[in-house]
Amino acid sequence: MQFHIETKRLLLRELRLTDLDGMFALDSDPDVHKYLGNKPVKTIDESKKILESVLSQYKERGIGRFAVIEKASGDFVGWSGLRLNTEYNMNGFTKYYDVGYRLIKQYWGKGYATESGKAAIDYAFKVLKLPEIYATTEIGNQASHNALLKIGLHYIEDFYFEQEQMNLRWYKLENK
Repeated sequence: MQFHIETKRLLLRELRLTDLDGMFALDSDPDVHKYLGNKPVKTIDESKKILESVLSQYKERGIGRFAVIEKASGDFVGWSGLRLNTEYNMNGFTKYYDVGYRLIKQYWGKGYATESGKAAIDYAFKVLKLPEIYATTEIGNQASHNALLKIGLHYIEDFYFEQEQMNLRWYKLENK
């Protein structure tokens, strides 16, 4: 499956095995995982399993997170985009589409989460014709909370995610 979405500063495309070094740089950083349960990966093999999981999602579900590439430099920035969640019971939902993002620390504060998130929402509603999109963030992650609001999602409520023992915020945006 191939995706190609361009924004002013970013290219969103399918993740590839050639993104493995970038995925490892992203997910091995403890600061990136501060609000993700503090479980950064320790080996490149762990990153490869994550990457292969996304590639499987493309085949099995027709969607998965996108690689985020900075157009000016060609650098791998992280991932963003959509996912069909079927793994977890999240706030009472067991099958839903969510929008999310995870960026390498040096690209924080540039508006890339918002820019790529808006493009993903546009794709979800205009191309996939989804009726709604959901998102979650850890309660203390104010930057992610702000980005989700800028993308257009609406904060619904806080809830406890027992599987990871985390307090999360729940967001929703309807396709109108």
